[in-house]
Amino acid sequence: MTNGPGAGIPAVSTAILAMSRHLEVRDVLKTIVASARELLDAEYAALGVPDDHGGFAQFVVDGVSAEQWKAIGPLPRQHGILAAMLHNATPERLADVREDPRFGGWPAAHPDMSDFLGLPVADGDEILGALFLANKRCPAPPSRGNGCRFTEEDERLLGILAQHAAIALTNARLYERSRELTIAGERARLAHELHDAVAQKLFSLRLTAQAATALVDRDPARAKDELHQVAALAAEAADELRAAVVELRPAGLDEDGLVATLRSQTQVLDRAHSARVTFAAHCVRALPAAQEEAMLRVAQEALHNALRHSGAGHVEVTLTRNGQGALLRIADNGCGFDPGTVRRAGRHLGLVSMRDRAGGVGGKLTVESEPGKGTAVEMEVPGG
Repeated sequence: MTNGPGAGIPAVSTAILAMSRHLEVRDVLKTIVASARELLDAEYAALGVPDDHGGFAQFVVDGVSAEQWKAIGPLPRQHGILAAMLHNATPERLADVREDPRFGGWPAAHPDMSDFLGLPVADGDEILGALFLANKRCPAPPSRGNGCRFTEEDERLLGILAQHAAIALTNARLYERSRELTIAGERARLAHELHDAVAQKLFSLRLTAQAATALVDRDPARAKDELHQVAALAAEAADELRAAVVELRPAGLDEDGLVATLRSQTQVLDRAHSARVTFAAHCVRALPAAQEEAMLRVAQEALHNALRHSGAGHVEVTLTRNGQGALLRIADNGCGFDPGTVRRAGRHLGLVSMRDRAGGVGGKLTVESEPGKGTAVEMEVPGG
C-alpha cells in the first residue's frame, strides 16, 4: 500500500467512515486499530486506554493472533514510550524503538518490532488512549534490517485518524453511558412500582388472614370465604412479582430483535396472568435500534396498564409493517376510560411517557378508549 498525498486522504476517509458505524466502545477500539494498521500498511497496531492505576483498562491489538496474545501475558503498564504518549500528549516516531533509551524490553513471546509510530488519542486536554503502529511493510525487501520506517506523511495521516478516533470513542462512551442511565431509570421505576403493588397486596393479605383467624371459631363459613380471599391475594402478589421480573430482565433486542423479544415477553406474561396475552407479527423489517427500543418500552408500559388496571380478559399485541416503518398495537377488552379525562389518566397510565418515547424516535402515539369498551394503544414509527 502506498500512502502518497493522493492515496492517503481517501484511505483516511474510508477509515473514518468505518469508525462511525459502531457505537459500542470495544467495537470502536477494534475498528480504530484495524483502520490505522491498514491505512499505514503496518505489521502491528495497538491502542491502549489507560486506567487510574498505572495500567490499561482496555488494550486492543491488530496483527497478533489470539494464541500469540495469550502467550504474551498480562497487559503492559504505563511506562517507557507508552507513558510518554499518555502523559505528554506528544507523537513518537522512531526508526528503531529498541534503541530508544526509554525502551524496557518485551515479554519472551512478544513479536519483534523496530520502526515505531505512536500518537495520543485526545479529547481536548483529556488523553483517551495511546495509538501506535510498528514495522511498516515494504514494497520491496529493505536493505537494512530495521524496516521501512514511518514518514512525516504517515504521522500526518495518523494524526487525522487519531482526531476522529477521539470523536468516535467519545461518542461511543456517551452512548454506553446513556444506555446505562436508561436501564437504571427503567429499573428504578419498576422497583418503585413493584414495591407499591406488592406492598399493597401483602397488606391486604395480612388483614384478610387476621380476619379469617378471628372468624374461625364463631363463623367458620365466613372464615372459609376469607381464606379463599387470602389464596387469591397471594396469587395476585405472585403474578406481580413474575411480571416485574420479566420487565427487569435485559430486553435482548441486540441479540434477538424486536419481534422475538416481544413474542418472548408476551408468552411469559400470558403464563403469569389470568388474562390471555397474545402476539402476532406481519412482514416486519428490522428497524433502527432506537426505534426498536422505544417500541419495546411502549409495549411494556401498555401491557403493564392493561394487565394491572383494565381488568381485561384478553390483551392482543400486534406488530405490522407500515411502509418503511412499523405499527405497534396493544388492544385490550378491559374497562377502558374516558379520553376526556386523558390529562388525569395520562399521569396514572404513563401516557405522557409513552408519547415522549414515540416522539423521541420520530413516531407518534394514539390512544383509543371508551368506558366499558377497552383500550387500544398504537405507536407508529417511520423506519430508517
